[in-house]
Amino acid sequence: MATQAAKMSKEDQGGTGSELTQRVTGTVQNTREFLQETRVEMKKVTWPSREDVISTTGVVLATVAFFAMYLFVVEQVATRFVTYLVHKFGG
Repeated sequence: MATQAAKMSKEDQGGTGSELTQRVTGTVQNTREFLQETRVEMKKVTWPSREDVISTTGVVLATVAFFAMYLFVVEQVATRFVTYLVHKFGG
């Protein structure tokens, strides 16, 4: 019984090593293929011009600034209203 287990474990180890080698080799080949395909696809991309990036960045910054000020005002009004209600009814 013990000899059978030893024989089987030796057989399992031999098969696992070759499978591991195939997996690693396959992984390297898959990685190379992926990087090559990525390079090809990146060449197809239409990149925005510098002027487009600058103008859209300006729009985003202006929008963020507007909403920051708007939310600040809304928060101040809400805080004063709640404070008024607490003093008036809560005590």
